[in-house]
Formats: sequence, C-alpha cells, structure tokens
Amino acid sequence: MPSDNLMSMDKQKYELLVILIRPMIAGRVLRATRALPRRPRTENFIIRTVKHRLELKFSPRRRFPKLHSGPSTQRMVPYQNDARNQQPQTPQQHEGEGKHGNMEKLTITTPSDVLSFIGHTLGFWPQESLVCITLNENSIGATLRIDLPRQPGQELPYARTVAHYLTSDTTATSIIFAIYTSEIPQPGQARPHAGTIAALTGVLAAQGITIRDGLFVGDETFSPYDGEPGTSLALPVNSTQTSAINAEFIYRGSYIEPTDRITLPSTNQEAAKAAAVEHHMNTIASQPANDALQQGRKLWADMLDSNTFPSDADCHVLIANLQFPAIRDRLIADIPGVDEPMQQILFAQTEAAPKWSRIEWAQQLLLHAYPRTSAEHAAPVLTAIGYINWWEGRGSQAHQFLQLALDTDPAYRLARLSDQMIGSGLVAGWNMNKDTAYKSLPFDLP
Repeated sequence: MPSDNLMSMDKQKYELLVILIRPMIAGRVLRATRALPRRPRTENFIIRTVKHRLELKFSPRRRFPKLHSGPSTQRMVPYQNDARNQQPQTPQQHEGEGKHGNMEKLTITTPSDVLSFIGHTLGFWPQESLVCITLNENSIGATLRIDLPRQPGQELPYARTVAHYLTSDTTATSIIFAIYTSEIPQPGQARPHAGTIAALTGVLAAQGITIRDGLFVGDETFSPYDGEPGTSLALPVNSTQTSAINAEFIYRGSYIEPTDRITLPSTNQEAAKAAAVEHHMNTIASQPANDALQQGRKLWADMLDSNTFPSDADCHVLIANLQFPAIRDRLIADIPGVDEPMQQILFAQTEAAPKWSRIEWAQQLLLHAYPRTSAEHAAPVLTAIGYINWWEGRGSQAHQFLQLALDTDPAYRLARLSDQMIGSGLVAGWNMNKDTAYKSLPFDLP
C-alpha cells in the first residue's frame, strides 16, 4: 500500500495498477463476504486454506445418513475485537514459515459435517450466500463464499465470476455447494436461485468441473438442493452441533460466529488521548525524516517481537507514527516479516511466505492500541487492521474496518483506495497460493 505521496496518481492510474496486478495472481481458496451495506455490484473475495488434509466421503446425490454424535456442542459467541478480550499469542509457526508438520486426515461423512466444515473454515455462519468447495477426487481444496445475486438476469455473469475463482484451484475436478438463504422453497416449484446453479453447472462443465452435490440451507433446516421441499430429508440446522467434524474443530479451539459483523470497543477520555498523540506527532515532525522513520520502525519491531501488550504511552507513540503516510506504509510493510520490496509486500506478491503468526499478533497490537486513541487519529489504525484482514482473506471484515476508518475521517485517502481495491475483487496474492496462504483452522495449536 504506497504512501499518500506515491498514491498521488489519479484514479485512472490507480485502477490501471489494480488491473495490471490482478493477472499476476493464480488462485486457490476463496470466500466472499460483506456485512455492511455494500455498493451495487461490489463483492469481496476472500481466501481460506485448509492446513490439514480432509477427505470427503459424501457421494453424489447421496441422501442423508445417520448423523454422528459429537462429545460437545458448538458455542456460538459474538465476535469481539475488544482488546480486553484479546490475549497475547505465543508466536506459533505456520506451514510456509519453514515448518512442515504431519498432515492429519479428517473425514467428512455427513451433510452436517459439510456445514460444520464450512462454518469453521469461514469463521462464521453464512447468510444469503453461495458456498462452494472444490474437490480433487475425495480431497478438499478451495472454499469460496460469495453473496447471492440480488438482481434477476445476473445469473450467467455471476456464474462466470464464481467459476473464475473456483478454477484457480487447478487440481479441482468437482465441487459441492451450499445455498444459504432465508427464502422458503415452495412445493412443486424450483428451488430459490435455481437459475444461478444451472448457469454455474454449465460454466463449470465447460472447464471440466462437475457438481457432485448441493445443499439448501434455510434458517431452521437444511436438505438436498435437488430434494422436494417439505420432505422428510430436511434436518434441523442445529444438528450440525453434534457432527463429528464440529466436535473435532471445537476440540482444536475453533468456533463459529453467528455473523461476520465486527464490534469495536468504545473509547473515552478522547481529549487526553488526542493531546498525547499530538505531542508525539510534533516530536516526530521535528526530526529528520529518516531518523523518524527508523525510530518508528524500531518501536514497532520491538512490539512485534514482544509477547506482551505495550504500555499506553508506547501505544500513543505508535499511533502518532501511523499519522505520517511514509512511516505508516513502512510499518505496515514490516508486519509480515518478509525482506522483499515494499510494494510487493503490501500487495501480497512476495515469493517468500509471510509469517502469519506475526501478522496475527500485529492485529492484536493494533486492536489493543485502538481504544487508546481518539476518533481524529483512529483512521490509520483501522486502515492497517483492515489491510491485515485483506491479507488474511477476510474481505468482509476488511471492508468493515475500512468503512469505520472512513467514518472517522471521510477524506482518509488510503482507506478509500484500499476499499475500492478490495471491492474490485482483488485477492491478496499470498492467499492464491496454497504454500503461502493464511491457514484459518487452528490445527497447529498444541
């Protein structure tokens, strides 16, 4: 993400930059979400990669077998970004950081397992969404979530968009899908979004990919997509809580949020916090540019290397540094721990894999710093958090953080350009490669 000076190019040049970067990316595992009100025809595509091998034993057009029982029920808790609820993370090595752990095999045997897998992979229960999972024989590859089309007549363009992302998984030979919607199917009539699925079937067939099976997930029940509404094949959605896969994920420390909407903590004593940040900004502005940059980088590096949260005073210094575009961009580029050109790092186009545990810790640090600032200085902090979410494949949350940044400062250029970039469908390059993508499931926990 270049500085404001580097970003002084006009809108046409910036859009050209996005267009030129997009072909450089080869795809992998995706989802697409948006929680806040979105612009028309805007969608966010987000990557999800499974670290451990999962095999699917869910045969085409198979009716629902008896569900497995799990030892525990799923806990649905609200998403919390409150720093008081964040715990410092001991840095853990992810695949792609020089460690290749043993691959565990998890087997999906029931439709409830499929829905549990989707929820834990995305981190939340989808709403008004199409979710597709790519398969290579019985091995799971990519997971894509995208908002369902809202206007009639868009089925074919929508299907082409979905197929574009799914076929970036070059090993895919088939998919399974799930439609999540509150629309109620009527007996004797086509399922909701049948035109979309028909278009997708044809577009994928032209690419040599077949649809193995589909699920229709309503508010209370789910059933085979090609099943007759109201038949005995429908099962309650809460039956996913007792699936074997759900129990395994919960045991590993995963849980499913009810939505992907973020919640930020409230702040107080804004005047005092603003004064503290302004004091450090004056100090930074009085220094030679390179000295200020190096001091800011050292402060940030010390925080990233620590396993404890910084003091309020250090948070004020960090926030002050983020107010200067040249320092801000360099600090964001320092997060992944990759020694490559800054432009390549910011657009997630590096050859080396980022250090995801370091990126996760950076997000916790920024969330910790946020309540220690005032609204007038919050935009750079929220924008940096949004950028991290884009790196990790959380497009919906990235959009929300960027919108929150614009709420505090409608003229904040970096947040606006970043939101336009994400809204165009640009996916972080790291997440388009299985060796560098963010691993969302907590299988590396002890």
